Amino acid sequence: MRHLLRALGVEGRIKSPTYAVVEPYELPGLNIWHFDFYRFANPREWEEAGFRDIFASPGLKLTEWPEKAGPLLPTADLDITLHALSETARTATLSANSNVGVAMLRAATEQGSTQ
Repeated sequence: MRHLLRALGVEGRIKSPTYAVVEPYELPGLNIWHFDFYRFANPREWEEAGFRDIFASPGLKLTEWPEKAGPLLPTADLDITLHALSETARTATLSANSNVGVAMLRAATEQGSTQ
């Protein structure tokens, strides 16, 4: 996630939200929340933490271990699944789950073809 946050323009220290569960970042015109639900033992913890309000607000929500929040977590517009190839190499699979996700993939593909 650090590389993605850097690519989006986040500067300064990027902390892992493993213990805090969420780390917010503010960029001009974009609020970002980075969640890590690894420590959740029960999906109700997502609801009890008040995250429904954050997910209902505008902005980008990046979520690690979303399955730990279970069915309470809203469906992601875009899933990014990372697969470790080695200690230093990863491959990413992107899957759209909504019209917004399809538009994001289309925009990324079009941008990549012009570079």
